[in-house]
Amino acid sequence: MSKKFELTTQSPVSRARRGVLSTAHGDLQTPFFMPIATKGAVKTLSSTDIRRLGSPIVLSNTYHLYLRPGMDVMREFGGLHRFMDWDGALLTDSGGYQVFSLGKMRKITEEGATFASHIDGSKHLLTPELSVQIQQTVGSDIIMVLDECTPAGSTAEYMEDSVARTTRWAERSKLEHEKGRGASNNPGSLLFGINQGGTDSEMRLRHAADLSKIGFDGYAIGGLSVGEPFPDACRIVEALDGALPPESPRYFMGGAQPNEIVEYVKRGIDMFDCVLPTRNARHGTLYRFVHQDVSKPDFFEYIHITNEQYKYSKEPIVVGDCPIEELKSLSLGYLRHLFAVDEMLGYRLATQANIHFYLELMRRIRLSIEQGKL
Repeated sequence: MSKKFELTTQSPVSRARRGVLSTAHGDLQTPFFMPIATKGAVKTLSSTDIRRLGSPIVLSNTYHLYLRPGMDVMREFGGLHRFMDWDGALLTDSGGYQVFSLGKMRKITEEGATFASHIDGSKHLLTPELSVQIQQTVGSDIIMVLDECTPAGSTAEYMEDSVARTTRWAERSKLEHEKGRGASNNPGSLLFGINQGGTDSEMRLRHAADLSKIGFDGYAIGGLSVGEPFPDACRIVEALDGALPPESPRYFMGGAQPNEIVEYVKRGIDMFDCVLPTRNARHGTLYRFVHQDVSKPDFFEYIHITNEQYKYSKEPIVVGDCPIEELKSLSLGYLRHLFAVDEMLGYRLATQANIHFYLELMRRIRLSIEQGKL
């Protein structure tokens, strides 16, 4: 695979590392966090808002974009970048997780996953080839292979079959990625493989070896953050640090709380996404820094803006450096009022505040690695 990732710093105190991932829409400083723009928008925010916040990348979803607006619209606009007026990088997940979460509304075979649309019940077959084709039409900078997120509680036999099928799907995805590059809305796109195997370390390591043989631009760790104990997730990530190619970026899929992100970074992870900052914002839960040292788990706190204690608070929504001026000039008391009267501006401000927190967290993590503190 082409050289698109350069490691620049290795922490002297952990497995944390700094690097630069080059994409067709800019270089990304790792470790980094991707705001979730599932259907082509980060909920309540515009692409201009995301630019102001300083995120160089967003994540969108293949399954949702395939169903609406559909590939005819994507082709007409020349991809999602133009459609949503986004000039940064774009990662799309394969759609597999959404399909597999449909439960009885889908069926998995060697060919792919047959599913019924959650919108109108129409039948579709998502194959590894179609998933890549959709992502190339969307114009993704980072394309994910189709995989099966094996359900928790699966038997060992099913897990073995599932992981083996995911490997075969990964091989098909790579062939399709090369085949369709010339017709893609982003010929310079990268392709990432996805490691599966639940919390079985041996299966994870075998799958990592199989994916490494195929060769990808980067490697994701899927099937975690789905309800397993946090120590188990850390154990798997730590085991994979020595199994995945060190010269390639590692992506922890599916989200993490701020203190968990720090622990995964210390175990060699470079990329993250998470719905928590945007979802929690809409419920009035904000993340706030308590102190500067992200190596200590108490570096942040949650506040629930609907609580009575903030009714008269004149404290700014965000204290300290922030590119969004209104977050520094408007008060917690005003934000509480917006939630109390169900004013949509409250959701927008809270979402901006939480995404700013996650992006600032990654900046502090990168600085701590450079300083040898993390």
